[in-house]
Amino acid sequence: MRSTYLYPLPFDDAVKRVSRVLGSAGRAVETVPVGSDEGETIRVVANGGAGGLNPVMVTARVLKADEDSSEVWLRAAAKEGLIRQRAGEKTAARLAALLSGATGADSAGG
Repeated sequence: MRSTYLYPLPFDDAVKRVSRVLGSAGRAVETVPVGSDEGETIRVVANGGAGGLNPVMVTARVLKADEDSSEVWLRAAAKEGLIRQRAGEKTAARLAALLSGATGADSAGG
């Protein structure tokens, strides 16, 4: 699942807040700067599926929209077995709700 959100926060504040929310949901894998103050990619492995036993790779890309707002692309993917649990979709929806509540984001589609 992939979603795009517009946050009413300056870039640096948005990166800190997204990192904090994703960090509380899973184990940080890496944070990669995209370019000079243009964007940053944050990856965590969160628990999803039945009983939280299915690992889900969550990627958030924070981009500078303008001086007072930032755009975040959120994507989550999980390896599914024989029984489809849609762990990636459910984890992305859960984290999107947490991010929206923490930042006051508006969904921009996706």
